[in-house]
Parts: sequence; C-alpha cells; structure tokens
Amino acid sequence: MDQLLETKIINELKTVYDPEIPVNVYDLGLIYNLKENAGVLDVEMTLTAPGCPIADQILDEVRMKLESVPGIHQVNINLVFEPEWNQDMMSEEAKMDLGFL
Repeated sequence: MDQLLETKIINELKTVYDPEIPVNVYDLGLIYNLKENAGVLDVEMTLTAPGCPIADQILDEVRMKLESVPGIHQVNINLVFEPEWNQDMMSEEAKMDLGFL
C-alpha cells in the first residue's frame, strides 16, 4: 500500500473511539494489520475484551470511516483475539493520555 493511502487510512482510524476509553482504536493498538489491494482493504483488528458490549458499534464505525477514504471501495474486517490485546499495545501517546506514563 502506498504511504499516502496508508496515512489517510490511519487518520480515519484515529477518529474512531472506544466509548469506554477516551483513546482512538489505532492508538489503543486494536489494529493489527492493514492490507490493501485494488481498493479492497482487509483490516485485522481486535477489541480490548472479547465480550465488549459495543463491538458491533465499533466495527461498524471502523468500516464506515474506512469506506469514506478515496480509493477504498470495500472494507473487510477480520476480528481476532490472538494475540490477546494488552496495554503494552497502546501507543506512547495513548499511555500518556491515560496516565500510564
């Protein structure tokens, strides 16, 4: 994927927040992999907990935001729980925002 498209995708992901945690899904470390091919974007992601009560809401928002990126016409989300998410996956900025640093 070219760098400009990747930047646009990441910028959109940074607008999606877990309502229970005031940090976006990208900086939380919930996005494991992004792969684009001919306008089809495959997203491998997780949630902070497998039983997340708002999982559908978060996934729908990720899909909607990414489908708005010019050049992306289809988004496939693969929700995984391996490796299991933990606080070490957060960006330094997210750790600072949450008071972990």
